[in-house]
Amino acid sequence: MSNKQIDPERWVEFFDQFTNGNRGRLIKLEIVDPERGDQIPLQNAPLWSLAYDSVNRDNDLTISTGQEEVTYAHTIHAPKTVWEALDRNGKVVALEIVDESKTQTILHFKG
Repeated sequence: MSNKQIDPERWVEFFDQFTNGNRGRLIKLEIVDPERGDQIPLQNAPLWSLAYDSVNRDNDLTISTGQEEVTYAHTIHAPKTVWEALDRNGKVVALEIVDESKTQTILHFKG
């Protein structure tokens, strides 16, 4: 397994391309919050989209799930770093987003 940090200048393009190539993959959403502790708000949900509004706009990343329409959305305010974890075949198995409050949001991908 290898980890790669995504350059913030590429986030808009990266998340658009990632959504197009991974829509429908099942995800588990894990939130590691230093103040509120660990949470897993959803498991086995199909990815609908990852949408980033750049720093020039709202500086938010919204993770949406659903099949025919969005059924759940989680917004990360002011993300600071984005990492992707790749298996040995180069397939993304997780994304980790850390925001300005040091909260980690981890998307685990199945299949």
